[in-house]
Order: sequence, then C-alpha cells, then structure tokens
Amino acid sequence: MTDFQLHTADTAPEGARDFLAGVNKKLGFIPSLYGVFAENPAVLHAYISLQNAVEKSGLNPLEQQVAMIAVSVANECHFCVAAHTTLAENTGLDMAVILAIREDRAIGDPRLEALRLFTKKVVIDRGFVSDCDVETFIKAGWDKAAVLAVILVVAFKVISNYTNHVAETPVNEAFQKHAWTSSKT
Repeated sequence: MTDFQLHTADTAPEGARDFLAGVNKKLGFIPSLYGVFAENPAVLHAYISLQNAVEKSGLNPLEQQVAMIAVSVANECHFCVAAHTTLAENTGLDMAVILAIREDRAIGDPRLEALRLFTKKVVIDRGFVSDCDVETFIKAGWDKAAVLAVILVVAFKVISNYTNHVAETPVNEAFQKHAWTSSKT
C-alpha cells in the first residue's frame, strides 16, 4: 500500500491550508478524503467545484445523495458509501431507501429507483447507455437535464471513489456508524 498523508491545515501544501482550516472550523474535523486530496490542491479544488456544480444540477439534495451512493456502491468505495449514508440520513432521506441503495436492491419509490438504476448503468457501462436506457429513465419522470446531471454526479464521485481506492482512505469516526464493505469483495 502506498502511504498517503492525511493532511491537516498545518501540514497541507499552500493552496489547501485555508480550505482545510475552514472545513475543520465548520465540521470540527477534516474528512479523511479532504486530507488526502490536499496533497494536490488542484484536485481538492476541482472536487469542490464539481460538488458545487452537482448542487446546482437540478437534482434536489435527496436525489443527489441517491445518485452519489449509487455511484459509490457501483465503484465499491467504502469511504464514500459511509460518508454519503451519513449525509443522506442528515438530509432526511428515508433509511429504508438508503439501505436499499447500499445493498443494491430496488427502492420502493419508482422515480428514485429509476435514478438508482440509471446511475448504476452509467457507471457499469462507462457511459455507453442505450437509447432504451435513457428513454426508460425519462419515462420514469426525469428529463434530459437529469441525464446530464447523473453524468456530472458520476464524474464527481469517480474522483473520490478512485482516490479512496488508491489511498485506502480511512473512514472518519463521524461516518463509522455507517461503515460499509462491498459484498463483492
């Protein structure tokens, strides 16, 4: 395993220090992922820029979490599934929905299920979804803007999911309640 430092505001390279200090002040801790990202401030800032874009994508906060957990499950990311489970719970997403996504099971809400399935399909098929896949998603109450929003969420999560695979990012205590391990491994 390559050892990646979990930077703090004191150890981070210039360009990441102020951000980490602000996060620590706001949350009372620095998510381990941010500590890893700080090694390259450009990656940290790109990730935050994509997060801001996702928030403006047209998906509401609950839908964003459905998509983010679905991507992280498909990519088998232990850190992001735990972190987004915590965020989804705090956002008010029903725990039964969260557990279904974590366990790669159907969601009772047909519209959210279509979002989960389409997001998973985009990840698994690396974007090569069929016209039928897109039509099925749209018939479930979504639109073409949502298709692109899903692709944005996938791009956003790939940065963190892949970083967590390479760095074997430890799950913060704040997310430990929702620790997750892929059933595939």
